[in-house]
Amino acid sequence: MLPAAEWNGLAGNGDPFLGHSFLSLLEASGSVGDGTGWTPLPVLIERAGRATAAAPAYLKTHSQGEYVFDHGWADAWERAGGAYYPKLQVSVPFTPCPGRRLLGEDCHALLAALETVTVQNGLSSAHITFLTEEEALLARRRGWLMRDGIQYHWFNRGYSDFDDFLGRLSSRKRKAIRKERAAACEGLEIVTLRGAEIEPVHWDAMWHFYQETGSRKWGRPYLTRAFFDGIGEAVGEAALMFLALRGEQPVAGALNFIGADTLYGRYWGALGDLPFLHFELSYYRAIEWAIANRLACVQAGAQGEHKLARGYEPVLTRSVHFLPDPAFRDAVARFLTGEREAIRQEIEWGREALPYREGSG
Repeated sequence: MLPAAEWNGLAGNGDPFLGHSFLSLLEASGSVGDGTGWTPLPVLIERAGRATAAAPAYLKTHSQGEYVFDHGWADAWERAGGAYYPKLQVSVPFTPCPGRRLLGEDCHALLAALETVTVQNGLSSAHITFLTEEEALLARRRGWLMRDGIQYHWFNRGYSDFDDFLGRLSSRKRKAIRKERAAACEGLEIVTLRGAEIEPVHWDAMWHFYQETGSRKWGRPYLTRAFFDGIGEAVGEAALMFLALRGEQPVAGALNFIGADTLYGRYWGALGDLPFLHFELSYYRAIEWAIANRLACVQAGAQGEHKLARGYEPVLTRSVHFLPDPAFRDAVARFLTGEREAIRQEIEWGREALPYREGSG
């Protein structure tokens, strides 16, 4: 990777996941690198001795930790006698948060370089996931296949406080959320910690929560303990934690990262089954904080139709895919045509299911 100042100059400072310190910590902590199936392979464009573009790229030997699922593509290609892995992956590992992936001013050259790396090394494919709409359209004009996905984001419509937000919902949904919040907080103290307020004991608790959730979802959590030991220093005031205490004992937590205009909810976990607490810490507290701090959006992670009832709206996400083999490309393109229609219908259904009162925006 480039030196920190050069990399951050290309990435900007609005996305906490693209910063040199975050990506470097993934490597230093052993979350990516040897034995993980994620080999760092940043792709750079230099002109006149100056880096003009860069992409956080990895050589992947599996399809885990990407949140854009291509296991079926891999199976089909290998049944046809090909080797799908390794593949080239441009993404922020384990982070399904839409944002820039082609950093700097030379995006056309960067896409061409990704294509060249793929072809010259005999790789099956190159993938850029959770990129911006503008980047996706640029790649599509070069012949990359574009794939749609769906997430659920909350948008700040200029609310003065959480009650103002609730006032835009139907009466039934408004009452349900108030009941959920009361039930979730019964017998607990909820604290909000940011940056230096998050002490080693809090990071220790969050690691245990993450392990519990990661073991249940993925079998083996992606991030290492060393990542949680270093993330506070790496992101500084961009770290935001909502912690539930019973007495002095942390029993659940949600870790967020603060961007330029977005709050990103990333990791959640609890000790045992605590009804409604996930909604309280991961959704409602995030909304409250975003309103109070005038952020435009809350992204609470991948998937989750249950977010609709909490006011999170369906949005389209994009990924693009470069497949050098023409027959393989055509087969995937046919699959994407059908999938795209299914995503369109799901978004349409989601918008109809939103709990907002008619005319409330």
